Amino acid sequence: MIYLFDVNALIAFGFRHHAFHTRVSQWIRAERSVEIATCSITELGFVRVLAQAHTYGQTAKQARLLLEEVKRGTKPPFVHISDDHGAAQLPEWVNSPKHITDGHLLQLAAARGFALATLDQRIPGAFVIPG
Repeated sequence: MIYLFDVNALIAFGFRHHAFHTRVSQWIRAERSVEIATCSITELGFVRVLAQAHTYGQTAKQARLLLEEVKRGTKPPFVHISDDHGAAQLPEWVNSPKHITDGHLLQLAAARGFALATLDQRIPGAFVIPG
């Protein structure tokens, strides 16, 4: 199964000091044939959040290098998908600005036959990484 990580899941997996790193890592180890997908939004979000939040202590360059290191790892395999969806594909439940990215990523994953993997229980139809 291929899972498109949302930004928070990607950060939790890629940044070892994240509060949910163990949760995401254990789930990945327990899965037999999991693959992780990223897209421009999730990768740019990873870099932005790690560089912007002082608690992570990363520069934009360090965050980019960390992302590349995570993606080069042998387990699980990472794939990058192109994003050809616009606002017209947003699901009907998206009714506030804070739901736009979640709805977009959910539709992008579904269009590829993937699941959106997240730590957020409020995204209808997304796979919540078990804890």
